[in-house]
Amino acid sequence: MTIDAWQQRFERWFAQHYPGGDAAHDISHFRRVWHSARHIAADEPVNLLVLLTACYFHDIISPPKNHPDRSRASRLSAERTLAILREDFPDFPNEHFAALAHAIEAHSFSAQITPLTLEAKIVQDADRLEALGAIGLARVFAVSGAMNTPLFDADDPFADSRPLDDKRWALDHFQTKLLRLPQTMQTARGRMLAQHNADYLVQFMAKLSAELRGDPQGLDEVVVRRFAPSE
Repeated sequence: MTIDAWQQRFERWFAQHYPGGDAAHDISHFRRVWHSARHIAADEPVNLLVLLTACYFHDIISPPKNHPDRSRASRLSAERTLAILREDFPDFPNEHFAALAHAIEAHSFSAQITPLTLEAKIVQDADRLEALGAIGLARVFAVSGAMNTPLFDADDPFADSRPLDDKRWALDHFQTKLLRLPQTMQTARGRMLAQHNADYLVQFMAKLSAELRGDPQGLDEVVVRRFAPSE
């Protein structure tokens, strides 16, 4: 069976069985992670079926960020995925189960599991790309809205004189996690893409800073120099 045929089967399963998830973990997220993974994996000797399945099912269980099971979500997702495959996809090759479970378990930032296979490294990179660029920007504020978190501290938006606290201010999440992601990427292509999209977030921060200073057309070059990950 071709990889496209497997993807179509997974799409039909999600249409019938998946309630939709939150804005950051819906079927569109799974598709984007798969597209990014294929881009990263181009010309690499990967098992595409393991890669595809991990991309589609990696967040099948995704508790809210403040849930006590958050750090266990990737392990729970791996367990749930294997159960789904056994029940609804009995022709899925069970010799791939171990590699698939590892790729799902290792994708999570909070689980702190080192990816040991190329497939696991690519899935982790592809998922982390979702936190950067335009999509990452949209996700930050979608999640902050869902959790009723203010967008930024109007008196000190970039935490110049206070401790960073991304549970209190959404913009702080850029410094506590997002701008650090390029250094965590597992593949050379993933790092390049992450760097490019992290630069986009810095441009947003510089535009925001300029607007807060009353300049609706400019960029705050001090912010660019301070946060640009490429420097």
